[in-house]
Amino acid sequence: MRLFRALVVVTVLALGAASAVAFVWYRQPLPLPASPFEFEVRPGATLAAVARQLRDAGVIAHPYALIALARVKGVDRTIKAGSYEVGEGIMLPQLLAKLTQGDVTQSSLTIVEGTTFADLMRSLGDSGQITHTLADLPDTELLARLGIAEKSPEGLFFPDTYFFANGSSDAALLKRAHRALAERLRIGWDRRAADLPLATPYEALILASIVEKETGYSTDRPLIASVLVNRLKRGMRLQVDPTVIYGIGDKFDGNLRKRDLEADSAYNTYVRDGLPPTPIALPSQASLDAVLNPPPTSYLYFVSRGDGTSEFSSTLADHNRAVSKYQKGGR
Repeated sequence: MRLFRALVVVTVLALGAASAVAFVWYRQPLPLPASPFEFEVRPGATLAAVARQLRDAGVIAHPYALIALARVKGVDRTIKAGSYEVGEGIMLPQLLAKLTQGDVTQSSLTIVEGTTFADLMRSLGDSGQITHTLADLPDTELLARLGIAEKSPEGLFFPDTYFFANGSSDAALLKRAHRALAERLRIGWDRRAADLPLATPYEALILASIVEKETGYSTDRPLIASVLVNRLKRGMRLQVDPTVIYGIGDKFDGNLRKRDLEADSAYNTYVRDGLPPTPIALPSQASLDAVLNPPPTSYLYFVSRGDGTSEFSSTLADHNRAVSKYQKGGR
């Protein structure tokens, strides 16, 4: 009996000591590899996966530290996907609060895939939680402030949900979105198919933006990429409507006319060879993947079926039949 009591006392003391150590440890600032430190939570990611990601980055010593705290608080199933930024001095409970949006000082902005840079700037302007420093600046000055060397901001910011502290600047958020795009484009370019008719990552970005605007159907996206890649390989003009519409800009009234397709413009791929000079939208990861590793097909044409999907053809005769079938009276 005395031995049992002694074991109980030792156990209680050990648990008390462990609790004290844990309490102190949870109140210690996390050792961030950089400040601010940025990381991404992918859609569908589990808390365990995020904890391992943070362990691998050197932010936490062991994944279970975050998992245990989340389970104690009952929030282990409520983490939110998106792009996060944390600063020096943050502790584990604060990090968990951000991941679950329990921190009321945290706001978010979603950059929507397929929209334009002008759309993005309007979203930033409409946010009451962002400090506005770039409003009404010409593109050249805006890009200079962001430290971006390209001549146009179109397509240079990755579509995602970005979490930030209230009062963060629009420049800080755009820098994060640009770094995210540059990193994804770098990784994709390194893993690209060997025979692409694309000379630079920027050309891949331009083509991905066209694919993004051509379809919202995941099954069609790789096939449209294969059509456009095949046409570039053969020296055929891309002949895609979204580039023409982008070139028309705010004057576009929703009706693309024959004269629009015949008008000379840097973005008119019916009259100009190759790619337009810039992207025409913010492409998604799926469009980047489709362009950098398109499936091998013989397709050279596609036409809308009228329900959002496309009919693909390898010959002009088959394409003309598809146009007659799905777009009677069309061009």
